[in-house]
Amino acid sequence: MGKFLLFPVWEIAIRVHMQIVSRKTLVTFWTKHPQSKMPLTAWVNASSKAEWKGPADIKEQFGTNVDFVADNRVLFDIAGNRYRLTVHVSYTFKRVLIKFVGTHAEYDKIDAEKV
Repeated sequence: MGKFLLFPVWEIAIRVHMQIVSRKTLVTFWTKHPQSKMPLTAWVNASSKAEWKGPADIKEQFGTNVDFVADNRVLFDIAGNRYRLTVHVSYTFKRVLIKFVGTHAEYDKIDAEKV
């Protein structure tokens, strides 16, 4: 009979990555703006593998390409600031909700705290 190794539950570390909600918003945008597909896909790949515990983790990952506003909203500069992405981050539940994606000119017409 084979040997079984039993580990106490408290010794098992579970890694929970960020869940990106409303990806369809990104797909709709990059269908209209095909040149945005690659940089937005890169953002999704990087963000969905992250384990953000707070704004400092996002700042560490994205550096100067990120800003923060009220209500845990985060503004990302995508593709050299050609596009702007606004998300709401729930650090507790590990979810990132897409609130807005658009060209920089479109972003200038919205209130990032209210979209």
